[in-house]
Amino acid sequence: MGAGELLLVGLVLALGLCGVLVPGVPGSWLVWAGVLWWALYDPRPLAWAVLVGASVVLLLTQVVRWVLPPRRLRASGATARTVGYAGAGALLGFVLLPVVGAIPGFMAGIYLHERLRLGRRAEAVAALRATMDAGGSSVLAELFGCLVVTAGWLAAVVSGR
Repeated sequence: MGAGELLLVGLVLALGLCGVLVPGVPGSWLVWAGVLWWALYDPRPLAWAVLVGASVVLLLTQVVRWVLPPRRLRASGATARTVGYAGAGALLGFVLLPVVGAIPGFMAGIYLHERLRLGRRAEAVAALRATMDAGGSSVLAELFGCLVVTAGWLAAVVSGR
């Protein structure tokens, strides 16, 4: 697979990560489809192992999402900007503290937005709790699974085996 095709697969994965944060966009499916596309054109055993791992992780993510409360972020007062801050925080946390940093990063992004918007610490913490109770945990679970899959794909591409 050439560099141009790898770039396109990476763009599909990035679109899937953004799609997790946008209601109605099948983010997990886009991430899985990107890995499938890469595995079909890269016949190495590592590519197929990444595809199987991605399938398992994303299936577990869907099971966790079914257990958690449904997404009703708009009802809690969360805006698109709140979700953007949360996504950016999760990505930054994932990079700074590999894998587990996505969880505190997601919550820190929501807190930061609410603190800037509301101005007081207690109100920002209350808004964070309301957002997480209204489905933020469901978004976090799906985003975390997609970040793990994307990181696995990126590690496989960089290793070049």
